[in-house]
Amino acid sequence: MTAPDSAPAPQANNPLHGVTLEAMVTALADFYGWDGLGERIPVRCFNIDPSVTSSLRFLRKTPWAREKVEGLYLFMLREQRRRGG
Repeated sequence: MTAPDSAPAPQANNPLHGVTLEAMVTALADFYGWDGLGERIPVRCFNIDPSVTSSLRFLRKTPWAREKVEGLYLFMLREQRRRGG
């Protein structure tokens, strides 16, 4: 009988694996701009005096907003692939 492997299964098909929340927010702000990001996810940290730091502080405490950021990040990746860049 073999011991169970304690290492997590590889997540080769998970595009979020290894991507930090900071990297997601930065990429989204670069791609859409803060105004565009605030239109797509209408939260104060994107609309009023936006910054990566304030956004991270809010998103780490707010699971529903983090899920929206992750979803928009995945959508952005698909858009970039579709556009070829």
